[in-house]
Formats: sequence, structure tokens, C-alpha cells
Amino acid sequence: MSAVPKQKYTLEEYIELLKNSDERYEYFDGEIISMAGGSVLHGDIAVNVLYSLSDKLKERPCRVMGSDMAIKTEKAKPFRFPDASVVCGERVIERLMGFDLLVNPTLVVEVLSKTTRAYDLNEKFLAYKAIESLQEYLLIDQNRPHVIRHIRQSDGQWLRGDFIGMENSVRLESLDVVLPFTEIYRMITFPEENDLEEMFG
Repeated sequence: MSAVPKQKYTLEEYIELLKNSDERYEYFDGEIISMAGGSVLHGDIAVNVLYSLSDKLKERPCRVMGSDMAIKTEKAKPFRFPDASVVCGERVIERLMGFDLLVNPTLVVEVLSKTTRAYDLNEKFLAYKAIESLQEYLLIDQNRPHVIRHIRQSDGQWLRGDFIGMENSVRLESLDVVLPFTEIYRMITFPEENDLEEMFG
């Protein structure tokens, strides 16, 4: 993830860029952020999660969607591109300037990397948690077995839980399914400690 050089973009300029590019970008407060260039680890983990969720929900009225499905975010207009999302029940889609936007996700999943970590943990979470239908936000570390789960509480607050270690699993309350780390991180080789120090300083 990196910023496209220029100080401020209008929403119209952003949409035009999306329409004329094969890359994915996100728009945040006038800045355009390229979501391209994800690592092999990032892609493999996202696929693992998509496959596991699809298998567990195949008998349920739920749809599992990948990174091409844009999520409408009123608090950070116009939309975000998560690594995965799930909607149960009727899927509500709005059309905006040629793009289909999912309005009512139940779960949103992001795979964390060095370049996206702060953005996904902060700005993106602020945008996502304003979505009324959203019940859970799952963040998966690509460099170590660590998953962060945010669950919406009955009073509207969000409860964070951290799960660390390959022996663990994370229960998605909104979907009533359990994701073992052995499925999330299937065939994943984590970077060595010295590589992590170089990546994170």
C-alpha cells in the first residue's frame, strides 16, 4: 500500500483513476492509496480464509466475497476494498458511478502487512465500524500467528480479542463458525525473526 503522488484528489478524480486502471485504490480524505503489490503471504492467507469460510457456510444463506467487492463506508466515502467479507441474508448492493457497493456486510476481514497495518487498525476500522450491519472485524497478521477480532457489543461498543499461536482458533460469533489457525495459516511459512526485525525495525 502506498500513496499516489499528489497532495489532494477529488472524489471524481479518484473514480476516474479506478475506471482507467487495473490496480485497486482506496480514497481517504483526499489521498489516494494504492492497494496493489501485496505479498505472496498476504494473498495465500486471504485465499485460505475465503476457502475456509466458504466451506463452513456452504449450507447457510451467507455469501463470502473477496477483495473485488467494495464496501460502502459513509464515514470514509465512498468505499473500501477489504480482503474478504461475508453477508448473511439478503445482500444489499448500491451502484455508485459505475461501481457495485456492498451496503450490509456482517463480517469484514483484512490481512495485515507492514504497509497496511496502521491503516487497517485505525482509519479503516473507524470507517467499517460505522456500518450498522457489521458485527465483526477480523485482522490477520501475515508475519506471525496472530489474529485480532473486534466484536460489536449490544451497547454499540467494540470488544477486542487477540489470539496468538498456531494451536489457537478464533470463533466468529456473528457467523457461529470457528476458524482454526491451521486453516487460516495453511501452508504458510512465516519470516525468520531477523527478517521481522528488518521489516518492523
